[in-house]
Amino acid sequence: MRSNQKGQILAFFALVLPMVLLPVAAYAVDATIVSGREAGLQAATAQAAEAAAQKVNIAAIRSSGALTLDTTAGQVVTYQMLVEEEPSASVDSYTVAGDQVTVVTSETVTLPFGVFTRSVTLQARATAHLVAGYDSPA
Repeated sequence: MRSNQKGQILAFFALVLPMVLLPVAAYAVDATIVSGREAGLQAATAQAAEAAAQKVNIAAIRSSGALTLDTTAGQVVTYQMLVEEEPSASVDSYTVAGDQVTVVTSETVTLPFGVFTRSVTLQARATAHLVAGYDSPA
């Protein structure tokens, strides 16, 4: 091998290596951002579902003694909690079935580098149940 060939290989790696490593680093940053935002959206959705499941229909308890959920109050608290925790998220659906509340949310995240796509839409789902009190603290 001649000495000028070693210099050509060094120049080749100096040019090619950043073309490989920069997209990989950009993808890692994008993936980290998406993962963090997804965890935040899931936590906010779970908190909203739990808060909605605590909204008891007082009128139903007084009239019949039945323990049921107040659908309207639950929906209001769901939207309020989501706005506080994840302002850019939206409620896709809010359903009450008996003693169970299900909340589905979504959020569009714009990626800073956008290696494969410019934005990603995340979805989260949480279900909470209304449970009658307890006998004594554990």
